[in-house]
Amino acid sequence: MRDEEIATLQAILADQAARPGALLPILHQVQHAFGFIPKDAVPQIALALNLTRAEVHGVVTFYADFRQTPPARKVIKLCRAEACQARDSDATAARLEQGLGVTLGAASADGSLALEPIYCLGLCASGPAALVNETPVARLTGERLERLIAEALA
Repeated sequence: MRDEEIATLQAILADQAARPGALLPILHQVQHAFGFIPKDAVPQIALALNLTRAEVHGVVTFYADFRQTPPARKVIKLCRAEACQARDSDATAARLEQGLGVTLGAASADGSLALEPIYCLGLCASGPAALVNETPVARLTGERLERLIAEALA
């Protein structure tokens, strides 16, 4: 980690470490600051909270929203829950994979785009749905799906 990143991490730890149940808030703040949880941050977080590295690593790897690598510049999270599947999200996934050239659960080789599964966005009545760079998009069929692919590749 660079000096400025270490300073950012230390500020987060100084602000949060004394709180009861501080691990999750710290991990969220670290991810917000860096875009992911750097491996070098895990021992420092563990030390600040009097936890083992394994305990911190276990939490980071348990929750799907915590990243251990930098995210792609554009991230599309496609809902794979039952309600969206009933609205043909399998066809939507296939169309996105083909149009974007990225398989579900992977990122492009240049790191510009990722297509990830997510399980329930709460848009069950208007599926298939996705999050595009954290913005919800519903009714992904036809023209709307074509526009999403075009925008993602732009």
